Parts: sequence; structure tokens; C-alpha cells
Amino acid sequence: MSENYTALYEEHKKLGASFTDFGGWQMPLKYSSELAEHHAVRQSAGLFDLSHMGEVWVTGPDAAAFLDYALVGKISAMAVGKAKYSLICQEDGGIIDDLITYRRPSPADGSDKFLVVPNAGNAKVVAAALAERAAGFDVVVEDASAATSLIAVQGPKAEAILLRLVPAAQHELVTGLKYYAAVEVPFLVAGKTTELLLARTGYTGEDGFEIFVDNDSAAALWEAITAVAEDGELIPAGLACRDSLRLEAGMPLYGNELSRETNPFAAGLGPVVSLAKESDFVGRAALETLKAEGAGTSTGRKLVGLKGLGRRAGRSHYPVLKDGVVVGEVTSGQPSPTLGYPVALAYVDVEHSELGTALDIDLRGKAEPFEVVALPFYKR
Repeated sequence: MSENYTALYEEHKKLGASFTDFGGWQMPLKYSSELAEHHAVRQSAGLFDLSHMGEVWVTGPDAAAFLDYALVGKISAMAVGKAKYSLICQEDGGIIDDLITYRRPSPADGSDKFLVVPNAGNAKVVAAALAERAAGFDVVVEDASAATSLIAVQGPKAEAILLRLVPAAQHELVTGLKYYAAVEVPFLVAGKTTELLLARTGYTGEDGFEIFVDNDSAAALWEAITAVAEDGELIPAGLACRDSLRLEAGMPLYGNELSRETNPFAAGLGPVVSLAKESDFVGRAALETLKAEGAGTSTGRKLVGLKGLGRRAGRSHYPVLKDGVVVGEVTSGQPSPTLGYPVALAYVDVEHSELGTALDIDLRGKAEPFEVVALPFYKR
């Protein structure tokens, strides 16, 4: 049993949530129907507690150069206010975590400031890896995960709902915010205005926002968002629908599609790796070798999307077959609530990864037909 509880745990209990252990945290799996929650996010909006995610601040004169070294992307090229998806890898190119980095305005001393957001189960591991890699750089690495909550509003009505908590004079901060960008916004919470970091990011395939807030103010913000939503416009949503939403959107989940045993090229994340940047970075030599060897393109296995031609869904670790021979393994799979047929992500031998390839998933002894299709499965 996990011992970590988010600042919103009591809110979830009041709403009748079913809980599950995720990354060492007690998190709401669903409140009523995971199917209803999934459809709400696609059609109106869902309210998520993501406070199990990590928040690591990196500040100092060398912050940009340091993150160029610690992560595989060219973080120094980001403009202030923007966000970037990246990976932190081992020396052998294996993926420690996928994460989002936000570049924030410089402090008064003119140094650089970034917020790195790793996944729940990896937050401490990533914070420790960043602290270790900071040797020799003029930076401060501060793990603020324990003091920070993260609330997401995802879905086509997310913007309209949040605008009701923002003074009219500042609406442009929200409406003008681009995808993968963040800005400080004044929110009216519990009768007073509070500046909060608002990001137009998400893990559902829909338009939506993520709001960083101190633990002490998290419950008040959750209640404020709930209070301004009109009937049928917003429902609380748990991890079960978050998983089906991200799968439809073709987004990888650490522990399923990504791990220390997988590399970015096999996972279809080659473009995230900046081999063009002049500076060295952890894992560079191994990743250059993997790319030169054709990992994910001509050798090894490649992550693909599979569309079920029948009604039965493949699940994680089920074998993928070609003419009865195992050529891969499912990493995530379930029926798609939006599309009405089974979908799966799977690593398959590259020679069987072409779009349109007919494959089977071994469903406990019965071969079920699937076809390799383009990702994402669903696009808004």
C-alpha cells in the first residue's frame, strides 16, 4: 500500500473515488464510470489531480547549458514561456524518464530558470539524476515535488471554464496561450486573487491546461473550478480514463512504452534527440551508435499502433504474431471508447512495422487480427 497522499485526497474521498496505487501514490482511479469520464473529456471537460507528478526547479547562470547536458533535447534553444517535451537517458541510451521542461522568466540576477516535470514514479530518480549531473555547472537543482500540486482541466470546454476564474482584463493571457507554453495568470480563488502558473499542456489529446499550485491552495482551487462549471460541463476524472485518453492519442506511458531497456529511436522519439547540438550530453555516444545502426528503422523493434479488426482487445505483454510466429509484444491496449474498436501500442520487429501490415495478437491462445496503422489513433 502506498503512503503518499496528494493534497486533494480528501476531495476525492468526498466525491466517492475508487483509489489505486500509482507510482507510490494513492490516486483516484475513477469516480463513477470511467467511460463517462473519458467521453466527458472528449466532449466537454474533465478535472484531474496530477499532484503525483514531480516538479524540479533548475536555476542559475548555467541552467540552460546544464539541461542541454542532462537531457537529450536542445533546451537552451527554447524561448522564455515555452515548454518542451524531452527525455533523460542513461549513458547507454536507455530512457530514465520522459518529461516536460518549462522555461520561465529570468530571476532578478539575470540567470536562467526552468521547471522540469518528471513522471510520478520517477520524480525522485530524476531529481537525484539532475542533482548528480549538476556537478561542474553553476546551477541550483531544487526538488519542489512535495510542496506542489498539479491540477488539470482537459477538454474542449476547458478554456471557457477557466476564464470564469480570471479577471476580464487578463483573459488574453489564457486565450492567447499557445500549445506547449506557460504563463503566470491571476486566478480568483476563495475570494482572493492568486498568481498561478498555467500551462497549455496535457496528456489526453484534447485542448486543456495544467495548473501548478501550492499544496495549501490546491483544495480551494479544485473547488473553485468545480463551482464555476455549469451543469454537465465538467466532471472529475481519474487515472483509468487518463490512460484510455492518452492511448487513443498515441502518447507513451513510462513503464509501458518507455523504460531503461528501450531507446528513443525504437520508441519513435528520435526527433526528440538533438544530435545536432554542439555540446555533449549524457547518453550521446550510445545514441549516435544506435542511430547509425538503424535502431527502430532497419534493426530491432519499433513502436507501432495496432487497430483491432475484431472486438477483442490486446493487453500489455500479450505476444504479437505474424503467421503464428512471435514478432513483438503489446505495451498498452484496450477498446477505444471514442473510436469503437480495439487499439494497442506494441513493439514489433521492424520488418513487420509498415503501415497496413496484417498482424495478430495472441489473446490467451486465440489469434485476433490487427493491422498496423498510423499514430495517433485519435486526433481532435
